[in-house]
Amino acid sequence: MQSGLRGGLRRGLRLLFPPQCISCGGAVAEEFGLCPDCWRDTGFIRGLACDKCGTPLPGEADGRAEFCDDCLTIARPWDRGRAVLVYRDTGRRLVLALKHGDRQDLARPLAGWLAASAAPILLPGMLVTPIPLHWRRFLKRRFNQSALLSGALARLAGLDHCPDLLQRTRATPSQEGRGRHERFENMAEAIRVNPARGARLAGRSVLIVDDVMTSGATFAAAADALQAAGAGSVSILALARVAKDG
Repeated sequence: MQSGLRGGLRRGLRLLFPPQCISCGGAVAEEFGLCPDCWRDTGFIRGLACDKCGTPLPGEADGRAEFCDDCLTIARPWDRGRAVLVYRDTGRRLVLALKHGDRQDLARPLAGWLAASAAPILLPGMLVTPIPLHWRRFLKRRFNQSALLSGALARLAGLDHCPDLLQRTRATPSQEGRGRHERFENMAEAIRVNPARGARLAGRSVLIVDDVMTSGATFAAAADALQAAGAGSVSILALARVAKDG
């Protein structure tokens, strides 16, 4: 009887508050979904992708690790990486809505996409952690969007989450408009392992989560810090990847 009442309540709520597209607010059949137009404009990264950074690659996946030109020429201090979306169209709108539009409700549906993309690189006992914000930026924004994503992903995947494993040691200027070399210089030694959390790290595999990857400079700074502090292995996961055209 109670289950029947709950079912009736859910149906009533759906009549009063019908499901909406998480991107544009249009009508959809199920909660936390995309409408057909937004789905069409969402660049999900499927098939062959770089095993280091997740950028989409031409060709068919055959089970072997393949790498993009950047990851063949730039030293990446992490083991494996994945990304969910290409940073354009719907993917870009969702990232900006989460980051600057206070759409914290997006963390739940996006975590499902993150879990699906990360499945090949998740390991038993992995520790999940976000790219940190500097405390001044955290006070201004009131939340760390990467921590929302990493926490939701960890719950879904049944993994440990440590939102303050990493610390931003200085308020780095925005990376926007900077070239690759400038981005890496800007992030040099800007992230460290929280001294109070070092005991949770020793010998463990770690997954770093962030909303967007462009050059990989921020992930590199975090991975360097984790490796130096004794992590067993480090992998990275981005919601969106800035990919080269073509």
